[in-house]
Amino acid sequence: MTSTAYQQAQQEGQDVVRAAILDAATRLLVTEGPAALTVRRIAGEVGCSTKVIYTLFGGKDGLGETLWLEGFARFERRLLAVSALDDPLACLHAGLEAYRDYALAEPDYYRVMFQGALPGLQPGPEAVATAKRTFELLVRRVQDCLEPGLLRGGTAEEIADLLWMAVHGAVSLEISGFFHEPEATRRYRALCSSVLSPFLLPSDLPPDERTTP
Repeated sequence: MTSTAYQQAQQEGQDVVRAAILDAATRLLVTEGPAALTVRRIAGEVGCSTKVIYTLFGGKDGLGETLWLEGFARFERRLLAVSALDDPLACLHAGLEAYRDYALAEPDYYRVMFQGALPGLQPGPEAVATAKRTFELLVRRVQDCLEPGLLRGGTAEEIADLLWMAVHGAVSLEISGFFHEPEATRRYRALCSSVLSPFLLPSDLPPDERTTP
């Protein structure tokens, strides 16, 4: 085996172990709570030494931040997977659907990211900057609607803030078991439409009036 092939195989092995540790940590966090999230307990679940966890994550604090970042990495991939559409407004709605889809598919990570599942977790500045990229995707989708005049009456950041406040509240209630299908989907879509409604332009508005004051 060449040196390059050996290094690649070694990296792949580390990636498998890393994924197993993160999966075990999220499982323990959800089923038993933050107190179960000890290096020794996680190592026992995975079948590795505590040294491996310290080597890969630097200990419990590093593991907590990694869980937080892993959640946002998966979240970003889900948002970026939304197909580009010719209609910016349809693309915005698709992004909002993707937000909910992620929360329902990865509720454990969502709780770590947004609901304080890890008390005391203080992600560093670089980690926070990485997480903010996901919000910037929403801002850009709103801006794409403002530029051709599909929306008006607010800045991209203001409208994105309102949307985020709404969808976060909705999915937080849903993953906590307060809403169920098919009502959950209908109400989520109605909520998104209601938030956007004050910023929508009439469909018959002349093109020369489709500008933001």
